[in-house]
Amino acid sequence: MHKEFVVIGLGRFGGSIVKELMEQGADVMAIDKIQERVDEFATIATHAVIADTTDEAVLKSLGIRNFEHVIVAIGDDIQSSILTTLMLKEIGVKKITVKAQNDYHEKVLRKIGADQVVHPERDMGIRIANNIISNNVLDYLELSDEHSIMEIKVNEKIAGFSIIDLDIRARYGINIVAVKRGKDIIVSPQAHDKMQLNDVLIIIGADVDINRFEKKVLS
Repeated sequence: MHKEFVVIGLGRFGGSIVKELMEQGADVMAIDKIQERVDEFATIATHAVIADTTDEAVLKSLGIRNFEHVIVAIGDDIQSSILTTLMLKEIGVKKITVKAQNDYHEKVLRKIGADQVVHPERDMGIRIANNIISNNVLDYLELSDEHSIMEIKVNEKIAGFSIIDLDIRARYGINIVAVKRGKDIIVSPQAHDKMQLNDVLIIIGADVDINRFEKKVLS
């Protein structure tokens, strides 16, 4: 099914979303109130429009309610971000994802009906911090305030052991959902599968349990 999106705000974050959605074959209406930004995306997006999205009449004239997903990527103008989100809800947009500047901004966005709120700078900072603080953590994705998915490299301490040998689920409350081995990915590995040096374990669990596993088993 062909997907259609609207991206409002063509700064670094919004612009990268437009480019990636177009690469994936979607139709994208790109909107900003700055002429230069719209001109830049005139040959990239399906449609590029100069518009003030805090004006409900403007949003209606653009037919935005007919798009299945709108991404509000407005930069530092928190007021415009909030008003735009409110207008989108008023006209009946089905799904709205909004970039938040801080936790207070997020609280307001959620109260007025944003379906998804993202913190790209904060989330990237968390990922980088987790990657550099440990030699074993290769990547990190926050699922909630307390749960995450991590990619952890198998070192000499656990290479040669099976999942059942380490009894990871019972001892630490975390699950290994897949193992990367070179170019192969082993989904739902078996309990008796032995881990090899430089395998990458994709694990999911509570942050406190993942940290306990990393400190006790991998450090």
